[in-house]
This record gives sequence, structure tokens and C-alpha cells, in this order.
Amino acid sequence: MAYRVGFDVGGTFTDFVLQSPSGEISTGKRLTTYPDPSEACLAGLDALLAQAGVPWADIVQAVHGTTLGSNVVIERKARGVGLLTTRGFRDVLIIGREKRYQVYDLQIEKPASLIPRRLIGEVTERILADGTLRTPLDEADARRAIRALAGRGVTTLAVCLLHAYLNPAHERRLAAIAKEEAPGLTVTLSHEVSPTFREYERTSTTVVNAYVMSIVREYLRALATAMSQRGYRGRLFVMQSSGGIATAEAMQRYPVRMIESGPVAGALMAAAYGELTGHRDLIAFDMGGTTAKLALIDKGRPATTTAFELHRVNNAPGSGLPMNIQAIDLVEIGAGGGSIAQAKLGVIAVGPESASSTPGPVCYGRGGVEPTVTDADVVLGYINPEYFAGGSLKLHPGAAARAIEARVARPLGLSLEDAAWGIHTIVNTNMELATRVVSIERGRDPRDLALVAFGGSGPVHGCRLAQALGIPRVVLPAAAGVTAAIGLLAAEVKFDVARTYVQRLDAVDGAGLDAMYGEMSAQAVAVVQESAVAGEVMVTRSADARYVGQGYEVTVPVPAGRLDAAALERVRASFHETYAARYGYANTSEPVEVVTWKLSAVGGSPRITLAKAAACSADARRKGTRRAYFPEARGYTDTPVYDRYELAAGTSLTGPAIVEERESTTVLPPGVTATVDEYANLIAETRPA
Repeated sequence: MAYRVGFDVGGTFTDFVLQSPSGEISTGKRLTTYPDPSEACLAGLDALLAQAGVPWADIVQAVHGTTLGSNVVIERKARGVGLLTTRGFRDVLIIGREKRYQVYDLQIEKPASLIPRRLIGEVTERILADGTLRTPLDEADARRAIRALAGRGVTTLAVCLLHAYLNPAHERRLAAIAKEEAPGLTVTLSHEVSPTFREYERTSTTVVNAYVMSIVREYLRALATAMSQRGYRGRLFVMQSSGGIATAEAMQRYPVRMIESGPVAGALMAAAYGELTGHRDLIAFDMGGTTAKLALIDKGRPATTTAFELHRVNNAPGSGLPMNIQAIDLVEIGAGGGSIAQAKLGVIAVGPESASSTPGPVCYGRGGVEPTVTDADVVLGYINPEYFAGGSLKLHPGAAARAIEARVARPLGLSLEDAAWGIHTIVNTNMELATRVVSIERGRDPRDLALVAFGGSGPVHGCRLAQALGIPRVVLPAAAGVTAAIGLLAAEVKFDVARTYVQRLDAVDGAGLDAMYGEMSAQAVAVVQESAVAGEVMVTRSADARYVGQGYEVTVPVPAGRLDAAALERVRASFHETYAARYGYANTSEPVEVVTWKLSAVGGSPRITLAKAAACSADARRKGTRRAYFPEARGYTDTPVYDRYELAAGTSLTGPAIVEERESTTVLPPGVTATVDEYANLIAETRPA
């Protein structure tokens, strides 16, 4: 028997998926537990396996998605983290970049350093920009610095020396000295985590890796041990920010790579649904209980970035903590079902603060007092209080109404329904602005794209969001509330490696480049093979190139095989083609240089089979009728409610209508039509509001 499980920890709910050998999928949902999210993970897996009658020993693969790393950074939870750097560069992390992310904001605040200055040490050494030695490492000075940091309570040390990406000899020696002077010290070296140029970004990446390492290591080890004690005999895999999975052991060494582990799985699955439904260009829209995540899918593949920033301010570039990691390019905002609504400066404000799972929205009856988006959706009649999360959590609509009345309606002089509708509309507007970031600001017209709406709250708001942007078609997947967990099982085993070697293409040492790629391939393939994947490991190469004198790069493919003159000429041609596609022109007479050479090793192609809907029936049978609020229908109107599991392929629905399933609820506004496809997805046709 070969079963696979995926479980994804969100800010409010933890989602579970069990796939049988035949491809049949079972799902589950449970409130996330704090401060230890593994409690909900283990309880939910126990319940799902017991319900399916599957013993732990029959599970061959378990894949985990979590935002634990990003939460540790955002909430500044780690302690005892220090930094050791080249003398004279102690303040690189604190100074950051000169560029202001909001030029005219006089009250601007840069991201606070994760490490206080008193825990940043310096050592005497110097490697030049070409990798040659200028000043040898002063080992006596290094020993004093390490002892001083250990004496101040440092238990995890990030080491980031100038130009170590070209010559890591001094970093390696520092690691050996640290082992001698402070044997219990955990050390992270920049040339292992981020062997790329740009000093601030490399230092930030290394520090984040060190900052989350101890907490992530303890969490993953405890989780794997608990699963093993239950009878699980396989390895625990973790989703990376790049969209590939790796073993928990690899992520304990490189936890910065899983900083956005949870959200990327949804983008991967949205791309898969796009392929199934014939929409390869789309926007993935994942609205959960705490945040909304959006990603552009271009030609069937999620857009990626190597300049990822965590915790941006209003999505402004340069406002977050930068990391040189390969990541799916997501825009994430505080707009979820648990986003708190309030009367502020005479208007309704929603988010980014969230009620999370503790205490949760007021309607959960768990002690929450501040109204949320979910409370508004309950008052508007969109969510069934008796069937929320499949009936596992009974909601209290009266409490939700009283909270909205007291905190929003009465202070603003609004009726209850107008206040609830205002909350619903404002959160939609917030998500509309974020959707413009991943489409219009990247040169794509949303009217030429489809929208895949998923997450627990995504199908409630998806059609309204599409109408506001003129998006003509919305794909509403079956089991939309656990789409990200399903995506965990669709991910490949993958590991990315990058190294900086700045050189004009016409002056590249092909033999030296081949040797460097050989080392990179060995490192990446070893991590993939560590996962015990079956079959061949595939290696692809790419490079970040620019015109000489420019400060930013575009990524282009690098052909396989020896990098002789002909191969490098193909790299040059690809650069001109990519540059012209992005900026509208290319100057083929200008010299081109590559700054970073990259490689990805991929193995273990996943197989996930989605169940098909039943054969077409004559008409959709109503589950019942519920009064729901639609302004186009002049307020509350009797709205047909359908059971998602009773809708056969070919069934057509016309809004206003509500479709319920265990994991989420779909709202079809007036004028929107939807058809069930062969995979039980609802394909909605919208029109501009």
C-alpha cells in the first residue's frame, strides 16, 4: 500500500490531504494550535488516517508546508543569534541600502536589524573582489571575538565575510575555530547559504538562516520523531520557497529556503488547475484565514524571483528583509477571513491584524470580541453557521452581528447590513490592489488572464474580485479550502544552487566555469539523492545577466554540456531575446556580462491524480435556500444553496447562488454563471461590476 499525506499550517487553519494509491483524495481541516503548531498537525493526521482506516505504516511520503520560519522572523522570536564579519563592516546589516522605499514619507522606518549591534563581532581579514588574499585571518583576533560573543549569550553564529562567495577559506577556518572555542555554538556560513554578491543581501540571507535555524531544527526533529513513534517509516519532506520539496534534514541546514514554505504550494496547484482547464496564463488567488496570497502564472509556470523580501510594508520593494533565495514571486497581504475590521477615521478599515485561530473571529465563540471578515460573511448569509469546516465548528451569527454593530455600524452611523457589506467590499478592494501588483505592474492585463480562487475564503470573494478587475473567468477548484495541501503532493524534489562569478561573456573562462558548475551540480544532486528519489536526477542551468554597467539582471537559460564559445553565444542570444520581451528593445551591440550562475537539480516527479466528477445529470438539486445579501438584488434575497458533492459534470448554475463543501463556500453573485467540469471544478464566467 502506498499512501501519501500533505499537511499545510496556516495562520488560522491547518489543512490535510491523504492520497490513496489509486489517486483518491481525502481531506481534513483543523484550527492551528499556538505556540506549537505540530499539535494540530499530529492530531489532524491521526484523525484523517483513522477516518480512512489507513495505518501510519502504510504512508510512504509525508510533505509539510509551514510558515514557521517567516513567523519567527516577523515576530522576532529567536534569541542568542550573533554575527561575525570582516573588520570595518560591522554595520552592513544595520545600514542596509541607501534607497528609500517611499521617497516622500518623512516618517519612513527601515526594517529593524534581526541582530543588535552588541552581538555583531569583527575579525581582522580581507579577501579582495577577485578572490585574492589581501589580509590573512588573524586567528588570535578571531578567537577573542568568538569568546566575546559566546560570553554575551550567543548560541547561533552567522559568519559573513567580505567576498567569501569567491574565496571561502577564512569562513571555513572561522567555523573550525568556533568549534574549538565554543563547542556548543551552531554556525552558519555565508558561502554555504548564499554564495552570491551584494554584501547587504548576502549578510541578511545568512543572518535569517541563522536566526530561524534552532527553532526550525527543534520543530522538525520533534515532528519527525512523533510521526516515527506513530509508525511512519518514511522521511519527512518540507516545501521550499522555490516550489520544490527537500528532506527535513536538508531544511535544518538551510531553513532560509523554507521561509515561505506554506503559500507556494497553492501557486503550484493553481498552475496545475490551469493546465487541466486550459488556462496557462492566470492569477493564483489564495485567501485563507489570516492572509491573501497572489501569484502570476505565466505559460503554466509561477513567476519566480531571486530577490525575495519578507514582511514588506504595503508591498513596496525595498521595505522588507531581503534574501537571496530562489522563490515563487508571491504578493501577500493581511486580508483573510480573520482580518479584523474597525471604524477608523470615519471609515471602515480591514486588516492587516488578524484574529488568527486564537481567539479567532467572534462567530467562532472562542473569546474573540473584534469583528472580522468571516463575521461579516456570516451576517451577509454567505457562510452556513451549521456547516463551517464541514460542521466541525458551529458558528454564532448573533455574536458576529452584535460585534459588527458595536464596533463598526454604530460608530459610523450605518445599518448592520451596510456595515457587513462594507467590510466585505473593503477587503475585496485591498485584494484588488494586490492583484494589480502581480498583473498590471508586471505588464499583464488582468482581462487577458483567468483567476484560480482557493483557500478557505477565496471562493467566497473570488468572483467579486474578478468582476472588479474585468477578469472574465474564475476557476473554483474542488476542495478549494485545502488546495495548498494538495499542492504539496504535486511538488518535485528540488534543490537550487547559485554562485557569483561576474564576467563579460566574451571573457568567460569556459573551463573554469565548467568546473564551477560541476561543483554546484554535485552539491545539488547530493541533496536530491538524500531524499531517496527514484529515477534520474535532472539538472537545469540558468544565469543572471545584464548589459555592462547596469545594476539589475534578467535570468536566462544556460545550455547543458561544455560551455564553449558556441554555448556562451547562445546565452548571449537568449539574453537579448529575454531583455527585449521584458523591456521592448535590446541593443545587440552592447557587451553582456553574467553576474550569477545558477543550477537546479530535480528528481522524483510527483504523480497526483484528481478524481473526476460524476456523469452529467439533468439538473442540479438544491440543498436548500438561504437569505443572502446582494446589492444587485436590493439586499437580502432568498438564494439557492447547492451541495458541491451533488453537482455532476456539465451542471450549470446561475447567480445568485451559493455552493457549499466541507472546506469552503463558493458565492456566485447575480449575473455570474458557472459550469462544473469533468474534475468537479466550477468554471465561472463573470462580467465587470
